[in-house]
Amino acid sequence: MPPGDSEATRKRLIDAAIQEFSAYGIAGARVDRIAAASKSNKAQIYHYFGSKDGLFDAAFDSLVVAAVEDAPIDPNDLPEYAGRLFDGYEDHPEILRLATWYRLERGDSATPIEAVTKNIQDKLDAVARAQEDGTLPRSVDPVVILGLVIHLAQIWSAASPEFAPFVPKLSRADRRTAVVDAVRRVLAF
Repeated sequence: MPPGDSEATRKRLIDAAIQEFSAYGIAGARVDRIAAASKSNKAQIYHYFGSKDGLFDAAFDSLVVAAVEDAPIDPNDLPEYAGRLFDGYEDHPEILRLATWYRLERGDSATPIEAVTKNIQDKLDAVARAQEDGTLPRSVDPVVILGLVIHLAQIWSAASPEFAPFVPKLSRADRRTAVVDAVRRVLAF
């Protein structure tokens, strides 16, 4: 098998896994469906990832890496960073669905995924540096600032089933503007 084939197979497996896990969760996902969707086989899943959980971790890691590349943090303009996060959640709803399944099914018992933990720490460090140089208020813990920004960016995508039917009444641009403006107001501590 040519060297590029194994990487292409791995990518197809991860792409299919993202769709499967975001639709059915970790427990509900089926490796046979992932194999079929990726035009691969179950043996390759276990060869590349070791287990269904290993495949989930790789899929989640892949989404985190893509999200970080698509929306790098700018601690000097957190409102626009929230806007870029909003764009990512709108363009790729599987991100929040996968994260929700992760929280529901793994909860506190999960072994932290290194890429996710590193990403969060890098963002917290960026916020702390912005506090040190006076760009952001020092009176608020970086965890609070980052948490508010991230969750405000998710507000429309994470709407309850009862609230969600009302959301389309606002255009995407209006929802994005609401997120950016809310973060701007929140940061005026």
